[in-house]
Amino acid sequence: MNQLPAVVAVLAAAAALLGSVGGIGGAALLVPVLVALGAEPTAAAPVGLVVVAAGSLAASARQLDDGTVHHRLGLTLELAAAGGVVAGAIVSVDLPEQVVAWVLAGAAVVGAVSALARRGIRNQPVGILDAEPAGEWPGTLGGQYRLDGAVVPYQATHLERGLPAALVAGVVAGISGVGGGFLKTPAMSELMRVPVKVAAATTTFTLGITASAGLLVYAVQGRVDALDSAGALVGAVVGGWMGARIQSMLPAVVIRRATGVLLLVVATVVVVRT
Repeated sequence: MNQLPAVVAVLAAAAALLGSVGGIGGAALLVPVLVALGAEPTAAAPVGLVVVAAGSLAASARQLDDGTVHHRLGLTLELAAAGGVVAGAIVSVDLPEQVVAWVLAGAAVVGAVSALARRGIRNQPVGILDAEPAGEWPGTLGGQYRLDGAVVPYQATHLERGLPAALVAGVVAGISGVGGGFLKTPAMSELMRVPVKVAAATTTFTLGITASAGLLVYAVQGRVDALDSAGALVGAVVGGWMGARIQSMLPAVVIRRATGVLLLVVATVVVVRT
């Protein structure tokens, strides 16, 4: 790429911050920006996955403390996503840039519509649980999280819908280097009826696995540039750390709307570039 490492670091920090807040992964914003600035998609994709992995690592500690990460649900979906990202990364070098761009833009629009269409809060607080700590219920796909000082229980449903969505997210991530969070978070929230705060935090937590699987393939293909990756890594750690703290303070409705707006921005940038 033609960008200086310092420029990549600043862009990565901003992208990781916004991506951690919305649970979409910073690469969904960074990769289109890098391509718009003149980078080749094949060069921008590995940098994007570095940002995803680093942002996930930086944000996870705070989200784990908040009890908004559901390990069982996240790792179940990750089985499908990791397989998809490997397949997508293998075929990515043979796909035309326009195909990659339209796949990315279309997926972003679908995610944005899903996030913005719904109104209100689906899961309501249950007063009897207010003294209980937030977290997942062991051995289940349910749990509880804190919302405005109250405890809200939830139960993930329709796993048969979530797994194919995670597979598609993985394939898109491998092809374009965007991590797939912009698909996984809306899929968890809208298809599996998981509260958006839990969906965003769980997605951010597991995106590191998705990104690592894709980066292994990119490394074998000789597409990982050490200098660009180093700048992206530093910026993403800072941005992910800050984004996780901002996310914990925002209402669920604000997070959902912010996610939808960010996805529309991604789609617009990609379409304009194409």
